[in-house]
Amino acid sequence: MNKHKYFIALFFFFTGFTLSNQTNHIQTIYLGSGCFWGAEKGYEALDGVINAKSGYANGYGVSPNYRSIIQLKNKFNKNNFAEVVEVTFNNNFITVEEILMHFFESHDPTQYNRQGNDIGTQYRSTILYSDDDQKEIAEMLKKKYQNLLSDYGYGSIKTIIEPLDNFYLAEEYHQDYLKKNPNGYCPDLSTGIVFNKEEIKPLDNTELTKGKHILVIDSRNYCPYCEKLKSDVTNDYKGSIPMTYRTSDQLHGLRLESPSWATPSILFLEDGKEVFGYQGYIEPKDFYKLLGKFKLGNTEAYDVAFNDGTDARFCKEYQIFKNTPEGVFVDKLSGAPLFDTKDRFVSRSGWLSFTRPVEGSVYELPDNSYGMRRTEIRSVSSDIHLGHVFDDGPNGMPRYCINATVLEFQPRERS
Repeated sequence: MNKHKYFIALFFFFTGFTLSNQTNHIQTIYLGSGCFWGAEKGYEALDGVINAKSGYANGYGVSPNYRSIIQLKNKFNKNNFAEVVEVTFNNNFITVEEILMHFFESHDPTQYNRQGNDIGTQYRSTILYSDDDQKEIAEMLKKKYQNLLSDYGYGSIKTIIEPLDNFYLAEEYHQDYLKKNPNGYCPDLSTGIVFNKEEIKPLDNTELTKGKHILVIDSRNYCPYCEKLKSDVTNDYKGSIPMTYRTSDQLHGLRLESPSWATPSILFLEDGKEVFGYQGYIEPKDFYKLLGKFKLGNTEAYDVAFNDGTDARFCKEYQIFKNTPEGVFVDKLSGAPLFDTKDRFVSRSGWLSFTRPVEGSVYELPDNSYGMRRTEIRSVSSDIHLGHVFDDGPNGMPRYCINATVLEFQPRERS
């Protein structure tokens, strides 16, 4: 039982409502705002929504299945089915007005028979009401939202408001599509204009026009790919290149090439201009390879990190790091702590040497390259190559022989 159903059940238990009372408060409305995958997930995230199911509605003379409605002969047929979400909710917990406010705010209703790159009559913006009360509220909110949009220079709303005539569930693979497909992006074509909220001043992007930055385009609405990216990658990032989150309506003053409607997107900026970007969820290893390209370029450090290269003996970075004060050496890309100065020793090998890493920060792999049998050391956070570990350290301890070019140093804070 999901949390919405659980709280609804508790409500009825403690208030003593009968089954017939419950039924009176369960309503259904059918809403089309482009591709139903992201829309379905957005409605499910609203407290008070019991269920959201993808389907096809108000079509005539066309078979109610995905293959039929996307055919070219049907794609621009005015009688084609619309991709909609059947939203079932309890109006003791969420009102029709609140659901329809979410509907208008979560897409661009001024687009005609499309949302972004999804073009065709099946992607029309539509509200299919179940009773006159829903109709009245829909028409009232459409007028209110039109006034808000007009104030910001948008054109007329194309949303069709009509009674539900027919509805067919979409194929099973469309139901909870975003849960079943964890890698990808959520299309976010919303205008950023909202009901009943004080006008928010535009965010200042001045800092993003100075030097290198990582820009994450986030969704205003719930996006499982955005949450997964944060959980797996960006929440743990501690690197020296600043990372900033923005939504698609907060990108003013930046020179971007990538479309802003795919969330999440990761853009690498220099002086406010996009160098390159990536749309959709990305695995940590692949994110750090892109970051390596952006931060390190065609350098010795990049060769060490991603091509298992080796610093020159007594290289410049080694000379800088060998006598630093107390502190921690961190992964040059992720910023994760790797080695502590208290475990550093002078091996006279020409490479930084430590008796141990920070616990849990590295992992080992066998390395039989060049006819040798060695143990490679890699960073857990970014998966970059760091060096090797040998058994000839002081007092019988290991010697972690580490390339200085893939490290940065952070002095220890003194209390």
